[in-house]
Amino acid sequence: MKKIIVGAFLLCSSIAKSQEVKKYDFSRNELKANALLLVFGSFDVSYERILNEESALGIGVNLPFDTKNWDINYTFTGYYRYYFGQKPAAGFFGEAFGMLNNVDDYVYNDGVGYYEEKTLTDFALGIGLGGKWVTKNGLLLEINGGVGRNLFNNQYDRDFELIGRLGISAGYRF
Repeated sequence: MKKIIVGAFLLCSSIAKSQEVKKYDFSRNELKANALLLVFGSFDVSYERILNEESALGIGVNLPFDTKNWDINYTFTGYYRYYFGQKPAAGFFGEAFGMLNNVDDYVYNDGVGYYEEKTLTDFALGIGLGGKWVTKNGLLLEINGGVGRNLFNNQYDRDFELIGRLGISAGYRF
């Protein structure tokens, strides 16, 4: 009888093994504005949705208002980020992004033998790195940079084969 009770106890204890799982309760939405590009004449905002403690998806739009200093007319960017920090969705991160961009570019025209200005719409794929710091109250600071390659309009000898992402952003996690 003792063997049956001990056996049943061991069986139940092996099935009922429990682990302490650390769960974070944190806000999953962020709204940010790029202060660096604002200084240079471009309005750049983004929204990020945190999927879990290590990854997030985001979208951003960049609309220059100082058109004499910018060849870019607009960009729409979608990105995926993977975070390596100790806090949820904070610290060092790597990202992959896709960017729809519209630029005024100078392209070489073989027919007439000189460069002419064209407005080109293209889509770029790229990668980036950055860091994010978040306070307990939800205020955040982010620094990021990346580079992507335009995939279309390759028939032109052009300036914007590569396109960049750069930012010092401030925002709020809610």
